Amino acid sequence: MPDRARVSSFPPVADGRSRVLILGSMPGVASLKAQQYYGNSRNYFWRIVYALFGESAPHERYEDRLRFALAHGIALWDSIASCERKGSLDSDIRDAVPNDIPGLLRQYPGIAVLACNGAQSHAVLLRHFGAAPEVMERTVLRLPSTSPIPTPQFRGLDERLRAWREALAPFLSLTS
Repeated sequence: MPDRARVSSFPPVADGRSRVLILGSMPGVASLKAQQYYGNSRNYFWRIVYALFGESAPHERYEDRLRFALAHGIALWDSIASCERKGSLDSDIRDAVPNDIPGLLRQYPGIAVLACNGAQSHAVLLRHFGAAPEVMERTVLRLPSTSPIPTPQFRGLDERLRAWREALAPFLSLTS
């Protein structure tokens, strides 16, 4: 379709301290334009990550946000390397090519948890790599999307933060 553009995700953000890999699906239009993970200021992601570690507000500078995540053992990547999509909705993703998640896990064996930010990320991970030993030997979580679009179960930031905190609490000590 002429109105669908092929878009590509960013390189992973990870280092030897990484213990929890948060996997999005594919960056949205605002994030792609800014060339930043969760670059849409309306997305709850950075507020949730900071709140998980007792911080009230994210740093202004993107580089400081990445440093904060890495310092707390949080790695970032996307399940999808490239796809065709009009706009930012996961439901519009077509012809998805997955990122090499098993390869990243071999490179950073300290990652113990794969936390999927939303249903699409989780579905892509399991469809392509659910039987891969690198994935099977780790905990895989499906978290509610940090998108600001309300759902019946998750109307806003508070409900999403509560779900993320509950799901990740047993693993956050791994990141200290």
